[in-house]
Amino acid sequence: MPPPRPFDPAAYGVFRIGDLDWDETRRSARLGYELVPSAGGPPVAFEETVTFEEPGSGWAGTTAPAGLRRVLALLHVAAGTSYYKVAAPPTVEVPAPLSDAARRLHHHLYDDGLREFAVTNGLAVPRDVRIDAPAAGPAGDPGPAPPPGIAVPIGGGKDSMVVVEALRHLAPRLIAVDPHPLVVELAAEAGLELLVVRRHLDPTLAEWNRAGALNGHVPVTAIVSLIALAGAFVYGYDTVAMSIERSASEATRTIGGAEVNHQYSKSLAFEQMLSSLVRDEVHPALTYASALRPYSELAIARAFVGATRYHRTFCSCNTAFRRDRPVTQRWCGACPKCRFVALVLAPFAGRAAVAGIIGRDLLDDPGEVAGFAELLSPEDKPFECVGERRESAAAIALLAARGDSGAVVTALAGRAAALAGGPVVDELLAADHTLDFPDPEIAGAVARYLEAPAGRSVASGEVPGGAR
Repeated sequence: MPPPRPFDPAAYGVFRIGDLDWDETRRSARLGYELVPSAGGPPVAFEETVTFEEPGSGWAGTTAPAGLRRVLALLHVAAGTSYYKVAAPPTVEVPAPLSDAARRLHHHLYDDGLREFAVTNGLAVPRDVRIDAPAAGPAGDPGPAPPPGIAVPIGGGKDSMVVVEALRHLAPRLIAVDPHPLVVELAAEAGLELLVVRRHLDPTLAEWNRAGALNGHVPVTAIVSLIALAGAFVYGYDTVAMSIERSASEATRTIGGAEVNHQYSKSLAFEQMLSSLVRDEVHPALTYASALRPYSELAIARAFVGATRYHRTFCSCNTAFRRDRPVTQRWCGACPKCRFVALVLAPFAGRAAVAGIIGRDLLDDPGEVAGFAELLSPEDKPFECVGERRESAAAIALLAARGDSGAVVTALAGRAAALAGGPVVDELLAADHTLDFPDPEIAGAVARYLEAPAGRSVASGEVPGGAR
């Protein structure tokens, strides 16, 4: 069905989760969806496929284990956010039974996970959306457990490579969804096996967007996480070690008293919900958590400085990953991600080294001062995966303590000092071990790689552990 012109999102009252089929031969899941008009008439159908490219080794036989079927059911609803946002109706109808925990997780994805989308489209937050599904009974036998092993999802940035280096002796496998050639290059630099999964969005989605459908940010980390969890049964591993820092829990903005977090599906609250649901309803032997949750972006940046093998390969700039951009072009040098990465690396690597990575010295460009100021702003912090306001302030304070006279530090040192005075820098660089990864072997390996010698202070500009 072609999109109507003009398009009226209010004409649709229900978003229905449709059929789910698993093709064992192709290692592919088909996910169906429908937008149902309020006034009757045929629904608008969408179909997505998720294909696990490498041969599977997770189980023998032709019938998918119960654990895989369960995680695919969760993925089915989560991936629906990409199609739901066409009209964002008030009801999400899920024909399959849901437990209270699963219903709660999906409600958060369609509310908290889509609040940035709502703000950019002039919709109210919190989102008034209902998950309509029959109640589920006891979960029953989860079937065979996946074999021992670790998978680390990677997306091209510094954080996942810190986890890779910390866990290298445990022989992790890498997994990526629709990897850009830059990600494939980074995996090759790591020298570890890369498992590739392809998410084929319904091609008509682009037509609806061109017709004026609502569009915007979806909780993509939730979708990637569930794909990686499904991969546990396809490829054979029992641990998904994410690379998400504790800073991701900070709200990007507060609008009308409601928190709006660009990184909601990276937040601790979401991780804990998903981890508990996986343990209780998918398989008790399957572990999902972030190996970097005890650490700030500032601490991770300090550790990454020592991972020099990746400095010419990694890229955190979203512009670089656009399909219409030449593969040889990496950092754009003009976006919030470029600014934040430059800022948190500079105190430990030095401005010259960071300029060599990004392509120019952003910290000495007067034209960039306003962009860096937004990283500190309670009102205008960018809707991007950037760290806490205090972290940006702390990085500026560290540079100022070293006598940095670049344009950005000179302009913002006073504002940064007000946010990152006293013990703030030390607090940010310290680990919060209440957030350790549940597997003590992984938690210990990450701690050994990231943590500075105890008792050293950076309040006067000293860097604990040096530029590792």
